[in-house]
Amino acid sequence: MAEQFQSAVESSVDKTNLILKDIEQAYGWPKERRNQSYAALRTVLHLLRDRMPVQESVEFSAQLPMLVRGIYFDGWQPQDVPIKLDRDDFLYEVRQGFPYDVEGGPLRVVQVVLDTLRRHITQGEWDDVKDNMPGDLAQVMP
Repeated sequence: MAEQFQSAVESSVDKTNLILKDIEQAYGWPKERRNQSYAALRTVLHLLRDRMPVQESVEFSAQLPMLVRGIYFDGWQPQDVPIKLDRDDFLYEVRQGFPYDVEGGPLRVVQVVLDTLRRHITQGEWDDVKDNMPGDLAQVMP
């Protein structure tokens, strides 16, 4: 039993590192900028989570690696969701949660993180996530 747990944790860490590495590669960042890739992932995940209805948020999270799922749910207040955010509000909140200056600004951060997440989520679930976003925000989603 302990070996299964260790294997599951190691697998989750590997998958999480792969997601962070994908973000870094999209920007051309070295691994030493892992704090930035983590901040980008966390910020966008939290905004997606808070924009979706509770049931859809839970369904989406089921496809995330265990460690990323923990990041996703950290600080969640399900009684307060979904919050209404259009594209401009979403980008504003990304800028507040991601304090680094990067090429392309908040829009690029969102696109990089969403492109990365899309590769780790089934098409059906991704379509459900997009369907829960306002049209102007869904347009920036892959």
